[in-house]
Amino acid sequence: MELEFHATYYPSMARPATFGELKKSGYMPRGVKDELRENLIARLKAKKTVFEGVVGYEATVIPQVVNAILSRHNLILLGLRGQAKTRILRSLTALLDEYIPFVRGSEVNDDPFAPVSKLGRDLIRMKGDATEIDWLHRDARYQEKLATPDVSIADLIGDVDPVKAATRKLTFSDEEVIHYGIIPRTNRGIFAINELPDLQPRIQVGLLNILEEKDIQIRGFPIRMPLDVMLCFSANPEDYTNRGSIITPLKDRIESQVMTHYPLKLADAAAITEQEAWIKRASGLSIRIPTFLREIIEQIAFEARGSEFVDQASGVSARMSIAVLENVLSNAERRCLVTGASATTLRIVDLNAAIPAMSGKLELVYEGEQEGAHKVVTKLIGQAVRAAFDRRFPPVYPSASSGQARAGRGQGPQKSAAPKSGREDGPYKALIDYFAGGKRLELSDEMTDADYAAKLDSVPGLKGVTRGYLKDLDAAELSVAMEFLLEGLHQSSLLAKEDLDRGVLYCDMLGALYDQ
Repeated sequence: MELEFHATYYPSMARPATFGELKKSGYMPRGVKDELRENLIARLKAKKTVFEGVVGYEATVIPQVVNAILSRHNLILLGLRGQAKTRILRSLTALLDEYIPFVRGSEVNDDPFAPVSKLGRDLIRMKGDATEIDWLHRDARYQEKLATPDVSIADLIGDVDPVKAATRKLTFSDEEVIHYGIIPRTNRGIFAINELPDLQPRIQVGLLNILEEKDIQIRGFPIRMPLDVMLCFSANPEDYTNRGSIITPLKDRIESQVMTHYPLKLADAAAITEQEAWIKRASGLSIRIPTFLREIIEQIAFEARGSEFVDQASGVSARMSIAVLENVLSNAERRCLVTGASATTLRIVDLNAAIPAMSGKLELVYEGEQEGAHKVVTKLIGQAVRAAFDRRFPPVYPSASSGQARAGRGQGPQKSAAPKSGREDGPYKALIDYFAGGKRLELSDEMTDADYAAKLDSVPGLKGVTRGYLKDLDAAELSVAMEFLLEGLHQSSLLAKEDLDRGVLYCDMLGALYDQ
């Protein structure tokens, strides 16, 4: 069967409307896991992307998920928050046929060839080939449930409905008094449970039959309903392995376990943020983002994921980078609205707008709580700036091994000497001496671009040093790069900085200590 079989052979106006017409069309039913497997095989052979919008998992997670589908496994994705677990599960619908037929009126999407409910069996028995059928779209074949302590067996599987029994004058021995839960209603589809460890153990027991025997039992009814459903789960690995709240028999029945992870490369992280963030805005304003500043925004999350103040078991979601980029862009957008400009370039000082976007997304350990959320967040932003600075500018503190390296290149033995700081030697000496003479530089996020550039141009030698290491920048980006250099010197403890209401003040480090 070809990928998207029904869409290919049954245009919307030509789909069979009765069971007889369906049989004459040559349609052959198949289980949902076979359907996923065969459509996946067709997609792989056609060299098509398996999961659209999933970045950074090409060599790690995606091959494992593909193997699980090829093996017709139920699967669980283990990972910290913001690792695209739900996106991957929802993307599985792309591997389903566009439409499948089911018995009209069936609550459980009965296959006309093999109905599992009493209603479906009765209709096929009474009407035969005249049984009316409808067509179910792939998007309606995926359902998910967030596991919470109040989820019941009735929610997931079903229960007896006394109101239905009374209104339709049915006895409680009649199968039609059952009110089906969300899993039977997802028959012939994909059902996902997010945060599985939060599901009470006694409710997890109710999933065992579905996973192993492929059927359900409700209350004391002597019925067995063989469901055709793929079950998927997501969980935090800390909960899964340490808290022990997933019962062992359930873990044993989930055939494939796939570990997700955060982006390993800045480029992948940036691609995810670009994909998810609200960047294209209908405000008529043009906001440019220098490459190094865009890198800093992504680096913040990498710094947080290695910080001793952040609870690494909780994780740092990719949603933080998305919110940071949106907030920083909004700060530049606000500047345009305040100054009446139609365009601007994102500045280092705009990174202060990232603080509200980060504070609620970081789980701090005890030491972090003692430091305070604002201080921890500010430190992470500074570390990100320093990391980007070190990748583009020469080291502020040259390593003592530089002399040994020169000796190794045939320049003869060198005397060992203490490394010289940026204040004593190097490309930053003139800048540091300028501020050491009592000069100060105040920058605001509400300055016009012209005033901002004029302020930075007033620092002798700043433009020359910046242009020497950051090439091919236009005038607007060069001004931001000049501020980037000053902030890098501050994060390297060569300049002091005072935070103002709407900006910053750069000054001499020693002078700032005396002023305190």
